[in-house]
Amino acid sequence: MAALRQEPVRLTPTATLNTAPTPDGLLGPAAIRDLAQQLGLRPTKALGQNFLHDANTIRKIVRTAGLTADDVVCEVGPGLGSLTLGLLPACAAVTAVEIDARLADQLPLTVAERAPQYTDRLTVVTADALRIAELPGPPVTALVANLPYNVAVPVLLHLLELLPSVRTALVLVQAEVADRLAAAPGSAAYGVPSVKAAWYADVRRAGNVPRPVFWPAPNVDSGLVALTRRPAPEGDRAATFAVIDAAFATRRKGLRAALARWAGSPAAAEARLRAAGIDPTTRGEQLSVTDFARLAAT
Repeated sequence: MAALRQEPVRLTPTATLNTAPTPDGLLGPAAIRDLAQQLGLRPTKALGQNFLHDANTIRKIVRTAGLTADDVVCEVGPGLGSLTLGLLPACAAVTAVEIDARLADQLPLTVAERAPQYTDRLTVVTADALRIAELPGPPVTALVANLPYNVAVPVLLHLLELLPSVRTALVLVQAEVADRLAAAPGSAAYGVPSVKAAWYADVRRAGNVPRPVFWPAPNVDSGLVALTRRPAPEGDRAATFAVIDAAFATRRKGLRAALARWAGSPAAAEARLRAAGIDPTTRGEQLSVTDFARLAAT
């Protein structure tokens, strides 16, 4: 388990922004670059560091998230704090999970300078979001994040499992990943991310985000995905996910062949498929998460 380090808000910042803030205290492009320079920060692809700097985009994300004054938000990868500053006025608290210690140390200072009235709403956890086993503070009710694109799906699925109190989520991911997460059975984009996300929630595309609103600008398009928690299908999650992985490992095969190793043999796979009421010649992309859960239980 990664160590959890709650950072107190200190009122003597190590980096002071030279650029005037927007009227609501959000970080603009010049402020982002100024702060990065003072921190000696060079964004890295390894950590998926593409920082939002457009105030209108941040306002759109916060508005689309539909937060209430009672919500406790988990934000993964807050970076230099652009989205954090937009979230704090819209909810009761924000728990920000940041893997880069320099950014985690700076975030409370940026909030203290830009939005001092909200410093008591912020908790910073210095950790890898994929490895955390708990979060401090009250139960999280919403997930809102510009997720690192290289680990977006694993992080999202991990947090949905870890935080059953989360009722809604709005995540910014690579456009192709957004399409996959929100895809319906039978569509070209439907696959493992689609089915596993559907275990936890109803998923939909919630808009596009252009490349120029990031620094540095990514070389891919981006999209918003909204999730609304609903009861999971009947059955065992781990067993269901194992069937999903097996079914999509060889997408062009029918399920009788694709699930042969999982079931023990093609004949055993056919027997289990028929017991679950599924045609053995069907491909995995035709099944819903409920179908997979029923198959796993046979």
